[in-house]
Amino acid sequence: MSVSSTFSAPSAYEMLRRQYALRLPMSLEELAGPTAGTVDLPLHVVWSGRRSYGLSQPRSRMSLYRTVLAEGQRQDLIAFLNRDLLIAQWPILRTLISRPLRDAWENRFPELPADKASTAA
Repeated sequence: MSVSSTFSAPSAYEMLRRQYALRLPMSLEELAGPTAGTVDLPLHVVWSGRRSYGLSQPRSRMSLYRTVLAEGQRQDLIAFLNRDLLIAQWPILRTLISRPLRDAWENRFPELPADKASTAA
């Protein structure tokens, strides 16, 4: 007996997008992370490699945001990300993260520019 063709399991993309969506803050206003100084991430966010990031250095800041977006839980997003920095970096940052992660954020937060052309920066 074969499995019915009317049942389809969710794709890997859809499963990942749902997992990322569950971690999102209710609003970008909750993102009250630092805007200056150095951020040291805990082991549950980054378990190997670089853990310390300087916010004054654009590449370091972008790396921090990419790591926290991909690996952080809701409280990590709130503690380490800053609303204004996220919005300012989003046009580039969105190209450095996975599609399921990007879509989860852009679907929930329309204030995040969906492409480079939509920003004045």
